[in-house]
Amino acid sequence: MTVREVRLYGDPVLTTRAEEITEFGPSLERLAQDMLETMEDAGGVGLAANQIGVTKRIFVFDCSHFQHGLRGAVINPEWEAVGEEMQLGTEGCLSIPGISQPTERFSTVRLRGYDPQGRPVSMLASGLMARCIQHETDHLDGVLFLQRLSDELRKESMKTIRQAEWFNS
Repeated sequence: MTVREVRLYGDPVLTTRAEEITEFGPSLERLAQDMLETMEDAGGVGLAANQIGVTKRIFVFDCSHFQHGLRGAVINPEWEAVGEEMQLGTEGCLSIPGISQPTERFSTVRLRGYDPQGRPVSMLASGLMARCIQHETDHLDGVLFLQRLSDELRKESMKTIRQAEWFNS
């Protein structure tokens, strides 16, 4: 397995919608393993393929520290809100180092997709897992969590990004 480079804010791949995956097999399973290893190395709880420069609809997650056993990969994810209840929680992003802001998301979602072997998966998720599903699926749609912030928090975050050493290098 390989730790891949995480793309940072400003890279056009992060605002590109990822393409549906139609072929399952060993190369997709390797991609999922590389993504899990990359996410672990970076200390994240989720990672979307376009964050490593791959425009395919797959994300990986590891919420096992918070919710027992929740770790894996989802191919071609689709989610829908269950109810209208919202949660406000701090979000960060491996592609935007040093930025964490309160972000509103649906409290509970129903996820459907496939595992790396092409088997259907579904999950009813709340809390951190629901947040992770929404955040990572946004990535696959070319949307960064900054776009979900209030105007004031987005401006504050952009100022911090512009002053960051990683952004100016």
